[in-house]
Amino acid sequence: MTQNGYVAAQTKRVPGGNGIEYAYRDLGESDVPLVLLQHFRGNLDNWDPALIDALAQERRTITFDNAGVGATTGTTPDTIEAMARDAIALIDALGLQRIDLLGFSIGSFVAQEVALIRPDLLRRVVLASSAPKGASGMHGWAPEVIGAVGQPETSPEGYISVFFAPTDSSRQAGQQAAGRIFGGRTTGRDVPTTWQTRQAQYDAVCTWGIPNHSLLERVGAIDVPVFVANGDSDPMILPRYSYLLTGLLPDARLTIYPDSAHGFLFQHYAEFAADVHAFLE
Repeated sequence: MTQNGYVAAQTKRVPGGNGIEYAYRDLGESDVPLVLLQHFRGNLDNWDPALIDALAQERRTITFDNAGVGATTGTTPDTIEAMARDAIALIDALGLQRIDLLGFSIGSFVAQEVALIRPDLLRRVVLASSAPKGASGMHGWAPEVIGAVGQPETSPEGYISVFFAPTDSSRQAGQQAAGRIFGGRTTGRDVPTTWQTRQAQYDAVCTWGIPNHSLLERVGAIDVPVFVANGDSDPMILPRYSYLLTGLLPDARLTIYPDSAHGFLFQHYAEFAADVHAFLE
C-alpha cells in the first residue's frame, strides 16, 4: 500500500479489449484481489479513503471507473448487463482470473450480473445496499432521494441526507466521511461524472426495478458465498430488499448496521471492513 494510502494512490490506466481505456487504482496485496464497483454517479474519489485503506490493509483492493464514468473513456451504457460486461473487460485487461467482488448500490446490481455472466471468475461476493432485479417497489427512487442526488448540481447536504440517517450521531459521521471523501485528496482528483452518466445509470436502475416476480429467481444461480449488508435506515435501497435478496441466494449471510443509511459502509467503515475481511477469509 502506498505510504499515505488511498488519498495518495496513483491513478493508472489500462486498455480493455472493448476499446475502452479504464482508470483504476490498486492498493494492498493478496492472492485473490478485491475489486470494487461504485455507486450511482460515483467516481474513484467518491470512495471513502478510510474504508479503502482498511480493506487494503489485508487485501489487494482495486477501484475503477467503468465505461464512460469519470476518467474512463467511452459512453456509460444504460443497462446493468452492459455495465457488467464492461467491468469484466476491465478485469480481463488486468489479467485477473479469480477475484472477490464488492458492489455498492448500483455497483451491487452490476456485481450480481457479473456473477451470472462469469460465474467461474468469482470466489466470494459482497453486496452493499442491494436489491434483486424485478423486486416490487424498486422502479425508480423516492422523490426526495432523486431530488437530493439526481439533480444536475448536487450538494454535500443532499449527499448527507441520503447517505446518512436523520440522527445527530449519523449526521456527524456523515460530516466526517464527507470531509474525507471531498477533502482528503487535494491533487490528481478524478474527473467528475457527467450528466450522460447520470441519465444512463438512472435509466439502468429504473429498468432493473421494473416489477417482475419471475426475475427474482435469477439470483438462485449465484452459488458462491455472498455477504449482504445495508444500513437500517437506507432511504435509497430499503433494508427489506437486503432480507429478500439474502433469502433468494443459495449461500448468503446478512448484516444490517444500526443508526445508518445508504452510506453505512462509510459511517461504520472499520466494522464493515472487519466484517468483509472475516467473510473473505
